[in-house]
Amino acid sequence: MELFEDQVLGRQERRRPRESAPVPVIGRIAAGSPAPLADRIRPRTLDEVVGQDHLLGPGRSLRVAVESGDLHSMILWGPPGTGKTTLASLFARHVRAHFVTFSAVLSGVKEVRALVAEAEGRLTRAAERTVLFVDEIHRFNKAQQDAFLPHVEHGTIILVGATTENPSFEVIPALLSRCRVYVLERLTEGDVVAILTRALGDPERGLGGLKREAHPEALLAIARLADGDARSALNILEVAAHLATVAGTGLTVELAQEAGQKKTLLYDRAGEEHYNLISALHKSVRDGDPDGALYWLARMLEAGEDPLFLARRLVRMASEDVGLADPQALAVTLAARDAYHFLGTPEGELALAEAAVYLACAPKSNAVYVAFDAARADVHDRPAEPVPLHLRNAPTPLMKTLGYGASYQYAHDAPDALVDQEHLPPALRGRIYYRPSPRGQEGALRARLEAWHARRTGGDPRCRTRRDTRPGPGRSSGSASSSGAAPGSTRSRWPRRRPS
Repeated sequence: MELFEDQVLGRQERRRPRESAPVPVIGRIAAGSPAPLADRIRPRTLDEVVGQDHLLGPGRSLRVAVESGDLHSMILWGPPGTGKTTLASLFARHVRAHFVTFSAVLSGVKEVRALVAEAEGRLTRAAERTVLFVDEIHRFNKAQQDAFLPHVEHGTIILVGATTENPSFEVIPALLSRCRVYVLERLTEGDVVAILTRALGDPERGLGGLKREAHPEALLAIARLADGDARSALNILEVAAHLATVAGTGLTVELAQEAGQKKTLLYDRAGEEHYNLISALHKSVRDGDPDGALYWLARMLEAGEDPLFLARRLVRMASEDVGLADPQALAVTLAARDAYHFLGTPEGELALAEAAVYLACAPKSNAVYVAFDAARADVHDRPAEPVPLHLRNAPTPLMKTLGYGASYQYAHDAPDALVDQEHLPPALRGRIYYRPSPRGQEGALRARLEAWHARRTGGDPRCRTRRDTRPGPGRSSGSASSSGAAPGSTRSRWPRRRPS
């Protein structure tokens, strides 16, 4: 029995882990300060806040409201790492209110009701107000946001919501009307460097105990890697300081780049920044700026956008903004899509860049886009007119007896394949949709149409004033008629030349 116990105990002794080596200096600091540097170094007063002077500068309405104790419900909208959580905590401290944090990711209506009940109790017993900070408020659905309405209305809670998404789209109107929206700006590189300098020199809450000097270029490199995000910058600084301590050197640019690895770009493929960037790309192409087109295309690709989404948008730009001024643009964008599909990333991205430059440098016309909008508006707004008899097919004797196909003129039997017959329903007779621009190859189409109508009618009636005063169909914002007049208006089909 004793022999058996000795064998068991021997196996247990062998299974015991070896004692760890002495913890290095940086490890002991981390063990004594479990909170990340970004959390430890948060400002303790409004004067310590870096940036957001448009909100917190002397005499600004938000600062006056906080310092006077007249705090109100609000939505703080801004990019990550601009101080939304910190400001909410400071506001509560200034007005001596109970501060409660609430995550829209982890909580629901049940938790909201419990917090409101506690807030009502504090208000009744001790006249103490409650600041309820809701992070990621845009993640709440409509029903969850509705739960706040009566309590914000009656002042039971002071709601401070934080969001990186446009509250116009993500917060319900009823809640928006009860809150003020404050827009936080992205921190400048100078702001981020100031925050890093403070953290590096603070022996109590920061990294001052490490006694590591930082080259100014290294702090600037971290600020650029963080791209206006103070939290990200402090996280990089903490890793870089650890690397410097292990190496026994100061904080250099090389260590900063090693700690930061790759720059993280603010981007959300389903959020507002996605639409901001694709809008910038589209407008750069439309305005004939290949440099802007390349920059915004690169921004989206580097941020992780789906390249095939960008390929589809380039195809759209070819149809909408280049059109028949350069019909080859559509073929170029489709070829770029196929090239990316064939090559993948990163080689295929060059084909997308080539297509973007081609579109930006191509002559522009939205005449087909405007014409199709006008035709579609007539389809929606007017009765479904029957097809004129002479345009109908007549495959049976009965149909021929009924007049199907009667008087139809076969174009190939006419000189130069030109015939003079109507192709619109009687109610739309004389309607003009397509008004070609004089730019690029569309100028040749314009001249051809002028010649055709001159031969058909002895003069192009489209160049004369017409009595059709029907207003043009509504078009989406940002798309104006290439002719300067709505289709169907009294102006000439052909746009007038602008004075030089």
